[in-house]
Amino acid sequence: MGDQLTVSFGGFSTAGIKDENQDAFAAHQPGLSQAKYKGIGACIADGVSCSDQAQLASSTAVTHFLQDYYCTPDSWDVKTSAGKVLSSLNAWLFHHGQQASARHNSLVTTFSALIAKSTSAHIFHAGDSRIYRYRPQKAETAAEFEQLTRDHCIAQGNPQKGGKTFLSRALGMDNYLEVDYHCVDIQAGDYFVFSTDGAHEYLSAADIQQCLSELTPDDKQHQFEKACQQLVGTALDRGSDDNCSLFLVRIEQVPAPDMEEAQRQLTQRVIPPALDVGHKIDQLSVEKVLYSGSRSHVYRVKNNDGKHYVLKAPSENFSDDLVYLDGFSREQWVGNRVDHPNVMKIYPVRDGSRFLYHLCEYIEGQSLRQWLHDTDKPSLDQVRDITEQIIRGLRAFQRLGMVHRDLKPENILITPQGQVKLIDFGTVSVRGISESAGSIKEDCPVGSVQYIAPEYVMTGQAGVQSDLFSLAVIVYEMLAGHSPYRMDDVHRRTPKSTSEWRYISLRQHRPDLPRWLDLTLEKGTHPNWQKRYPAYSEFIQDLKQPNPQLLRHAHKRPLIERNPVRFWKSTSIVLLILVLLLTWKLLQR
Repeated sequence: MGDQLTVSFGGFSTAGIKDENQDAFAAHQPGLSQAKYKGIGACIADGVSCSDQAQLASSTAVTHFLQDYYCTPDSWDVKTSAGKVLSSLNAWLFHHGQQASARHNSLVTTFSALIAKSTSAHIFHAGDSRIYRYRPQKAETAAEFEQLTRDHCIAQGNPQKGGKTFLSRALGMDNYLEVDYHCVDIQAGDYFVFSTDGAHEYLSAADIQQCLSELTPDDKQHQFEKACQQLVGTALDRGSDDNCSLFLVRIEQVPAPDMEEAQRQLTQRVIPPALDVGHKIDQLSVEKVLYSGSRSHVYRVKNNDGKHYVLKAPSENFSDDLVYLDGFSREQWVGNRVDHPNVMKIYPVRDGSRFLYHLCEYIEGQSLRQWLHDTDKPSLDQVRDITEQIIRGLRAFQRLGMVHRDLKPENILITPQGQVKLIDFGTVSVRGISESAGSIKEDCPVGSVQYIAPEYVMTGQAGVQSDLFSLAVIVYEMLAGHSPYRMDDVHRRTPKSTSEWRYISLRQHRPDLPRWLDLTLEKGTHPNWQKRYPAYSEFIQDLKQPNPQLLRHAHKRPLIERNPVRFWKSTSIVLLILVLLLTWKLLQR
């Protein structure tokens, strides 16, 4: 077992008895870095014969899918990347198919794809082409052969008595495409068999399994091609009247979730000692120590051409902490990829450097925490402006499939010109990385107690709504100077329910602010993520003007929900009156 995913593949396709071959298949094995983040792709397509341009449809589908998939951001997970590419590809085929011909559906093709990444195979499918998995016999287990896709066909009449079947789903058939997706595990030695209906309708599972069982681990591409050609020949001999295509992918090696290897990669660069003014590291001169703590050291540095940067280095206290080092390395990876005016930029470290540190954009200004200390009761306009800029930065993460997870005033800088910058990406969750087997798993949620979302605390899972929760808490704090929840007692133990988060009305601290603003922040900080705003745009809209729907809903809520303090005060008064009445009656006796 090694630390890299490797595969072998080969196939064969023929027009058969037809004049034109409308099948197509393709595969792409990228370089090591891209394979780590995007995986290895293979796909097959069968142009629908009733289409005017079936050959163009199938060849376009396989080539453009692979080209476009590898152009999606590395931070996206496989499902998101492939889903967006297939949606765009389907729209293109449908639109141009309608324009190119007066006949309906002139650019239509079945499509089946596999993306092998880490220790998983991601399957995408529409139509009646197929993907099978064959797992050869091992000492302790029997051989396994299974069809991983489901044919999207509708039968009219009895096929055995001349009835026909029609495709119910395919690329280019409609302007909306529903794609089957599922994920299966992979092991070294697994075969994935791609086929079109001209082949598999005339071959049994036993035929394919027998042919694959005769292949040896040493067989490579040309043997795969010969095996596929042999099976296609069998299908033609049995009367196949369609194009015939078979394609094989064999998993040669899967990456091992090896902690020793992970530790080697994370510790191969040296943590620099604590630096002082005048010290140098990689041609960078330390001009000022900005921060020195138990977790990290931050310096203002200047390089040889006079440009200023911020250098951030981990503390030597964490030289053996894999989770911390993984977060530090991820921060560099994220900062190199997120390019937005409201997000701090991290630059590549000098080639050949043996030290572990980040070289960051130098930002003059103060943290939002300091701004809060210096600003007494900021105006709504000030709060809205800061909030909008934070949202712009968060959207840059969202577009790349990232979640910040540690949004707090200390991680937000404000320049003298009023520009907001998000910093500190060590806790950022990246879907494209987390689905890999070699990623370091966190023992507990990261982030600050007062700002972390309930679902993240209880399940360890954080999404966009988790960042929205943190943002709404910050907005509340900017206006009220307090947190909407008393969290110290809750976080000393593992909370069992979101009911332990009890919202404190904004108007208890700021009675001068309108009720509709309080309702907006109550929804933004709702303990149940499904009851928060689904998008940042809706949240900022309700911060700017009253939402009539929220106000109507608030009026319908029972008093205990609208104003629990008032409810319990009223209840206490009623109970006191009842006790006094009962006492008076007893005394009268």
